[in-house]
Amino acid sequence: MAYFWFKAFHIIGVVVWFAGLFYLVRLFIYHVEAEEKPEPARSILQEQYALMEKRLYNIITTPGMAVTVAMAIGMLYTQPDLLHDRWLHFKLGFVAILLVYHHYCGRLLKQLGKGECKWNSRQLRALNEAPTLLLVVIVMLAVFKNSLPTDATAWVVVGLVVTMAATIQLYAKIRRKNEEKLAAAVTQTTDNSLPANS
Repeated sequence: MAYFWFKAFHIIGVVVWFAGLFYLVRLFIYHVEAEEKPEPARSILQEQYALMEKRLYNIITTPGMAVTVAMAIGMLYTQPDLLHDRWLHFKLGFVAILLVYHHYCGRLLKQLGKGECKWNSRQLRALNEAPTLLLVVIVMLAVFKNSLPTDATAWVVVGLVVTMAATIQLYAKIRRKNEEKLAAAVTQTTDNSLPANS
């Protein structure tokens, strides 16, 4: 019975952790894009995003990670034979990558707070796709275990994930171009409305 309690809270931790990771990098994107805004909007937005990022990372994302890892250890403690399963070794490898990603996001958070982040919004959008791909692989391993499908259905799922990621990137690119066109139109309208120098 203890195993099922650990498993239930492990799943809850995973949901909280991934929700935090998905939203955190999205806030990073908005934070970086706020740099293009005029003052005082720039300072106000960056201060607000910094506060939201810090709270999200410390109050939701990191506790979600801690619960996930602690409950996983509990599951392995109650059923140590799982450690002999090859699928679990792969899953733990991907979880290790996710832990590195989590802590790297913490590093980016500190850099953004100091105004030292070198990432642009396009790079952050690509970074934001990493947890989605890791989630798909980790869940597939947890569900199918040693019988992970490699048939057409599996490739359709992989194709859907890749298509989703590409669509998000395309949408962001179109939105960015539309914003640039709008800014150029506003600038041109403003320039045309100014009186000519005599």
